Amino acid sequence: MSKINELRAQRAKSWDKAKAFLDSHRNDKGILSPEDTKTYEAMEQEIVDLGHEIERQERMDAMEREMAAPVSTPITTKPENKKKEEKVGRASDSYKAAFWNQVRAKGGVSYEVRNALSEGVDTEGGYLVPDEFENTLVQGLEEESCIRPNAHVFTTSNGVHKIPVVTTKGTANWIDEGGVYGDGDDVFGQEQIDAHKVGTIIKVSEELLNDSAFDLEKYFQEEFARRIGAKEEEAFLVGDGSKKPTGILSKKGGADIGVTAASDKAITSDEIIDLYYSIKAPYRKNAVWVLNDATVRAVRKLKDSNGQYLWQPALHEGEHETLMGKKILTSPYVPEIASGAKVVMFGDLSYYWIGDRQGITFKRLNERYADYGQVGFLASKRVDGKLILPEAIKVLQMKGTAAG
Repeated sequence: MSKINELRAQRAKSWDKAKAFLDSHRNDKGILSPEDTKTYEAMEQEIVDLGHEIERQERMDAMEREMAAPVSTPITTKPENKKKEEKVGRASDSYKAAFWNQVRAKGGVSYEVRNALSEGVDTEGGYLVPDEFENTLVQGLEEESCIRPNAHVFTTSNGVHKIPVVTTKGTANWIDEGGVYGDGDDVFGQEQIDAHKVGTIIKVSEELLNDSAFDLEKYFQEEFARRIGAKEEEAFLVGDGSKKPTGILSKKGGADIGVTAASDKAITSDEIIDLYYSIKAPYRKNAVWVLNDATVRAVRKLKDSNGQYLWQPALHEGEHETLMGKKILTSPYVPEIASGAKVVMFGDLSYYWIGDRQGITFKRLNERYADYGQVGFLASKRVDGKLILPEAIKVLQMKGTAAG
């Protein structure tokens, strides 16, 4: 912990030094000379590197705590004769054992294994993963995304989920004595969450499959989370809704434009402030910023009318960098600054709804990669996402042709 605190203090000092350099080296037009720009960018890169080192140290500390955890718990109470509740279906131990046996099986699976897996057969011929493993996979997906952990996520057992949405809220009216009450009812619309399929093929060598020491379950979890998580994140942000989720930045069905920048190459502090106030106050309570790392680099240099920087670094463990006091999330799938690009979004991500179709499917491909001494595993899931209330999130778009 002391190492992390030292790094945070060092980063804060570097940031103060960088701010002082900017303030003292800008000319009368507020511009740095080419030499000073090079010096400042080196100082800024040091801040970025320190941030990455803090993240690495936090991961190392977490792993150290996990490795230091006791492997057993002492018995502190008298044993009782209560019968352990047996799990059934895909949550049962027998299903879990049969699933991993068929994954490792070299020449097909036995009747006993097929019988145990019969209740988890997918409509497309694969096997649904055990419940416990599926939960672990979904947790892994959250770690790969900045949208999923902050969105409203639900599980559906069928392919379509209809959601009633209030498109216009009712109002009250002043009424004369004996006068007529005016219409003030809410107007309801409906959004539909579908189930789009996303999948990947994971190839494993026959030697590793036959090696009992190889943690196949952990490998599948990490690879599935990395590949599917990245594809989901991209769709949740820029998906066009055709055979994939509708992204928050999509031209149709996405967030409204809150601010259009005056330039196609730069963002001003006034435009960031205008975007902040473009959404209604109730949505600002839980609002976050989402932008590309390259755009964060640009907004770090922006100040308000009092000369205070809008961006502030995280000073303590568990905190995030902030912009106007609100948390910054970054994603490589948010476009960088360019003509017509939607480069900054601000709002409450809980109004982006993600529907996970129940069940993640694995299918073993014995012959497809046999020539290479490998066995393929086709992993797939069904998911959809949609912004339910567009007014909850607004976007800053650069000057130029509207982005799709």
